[in-house]
Amino acid sequence: MSNLRRNEYCRVFEVNAFLARLRWATPLRIARILLADDHRRLTEMEERFLSTEFEVVGKVGDGQALFDEALRLKPDVIVTDISMPILNGIEAAERLRDSGCKSRIVFLTIHSDAEFVRRCLSAGAFGYVAKPRMASELIPAIREALDGRIFVSRHAAAEQDM
Repeated sequence: MSNLRRNEYCRVFEVNAFLARLRWATPLRIARILLADDHRRLTEMEERFLSTEFEVVGKVGDGQALFDEALRLKPDVIVTDISMPILNGIEAAERLRDSGCKSRIVFLTIHSDAEFVRRCLSAGAFGYVAKPRMASELIPAIREALDGRIFVSRHAAAEQDM
């Protein structure tokens, strides 16, 4: 591929990436996020991290509260852990899917076992991010979910050869 052709391709890619970001970052439409994790400090950290690009509309600490608040708030994206009291994140995701909830779900979890990844995706998740990769992968995972695409953390995918 010639340098001119490569430069044209890169510029088209950059413009398309910019337009995709712009679609969710305009003042008219900021994506609404619901956070679910039983570790309050972590949800506070997630909120600070995400609030620069999204509107965090709620934080909950268990799966039942996640289910209830998701139906009430109707967020664009739910960022949830797997291990939570009352209902775990996978059970809550399955119930939300079965209820007809249209929110996109992104799991942010310490678990990287292939079975967890499969169960989350089967429950309707659009994203699976390993907590150690939160800073580099959570926002891209949310963007991919908003665009209807699946995102699996490099950390989880590398361990499972996904």
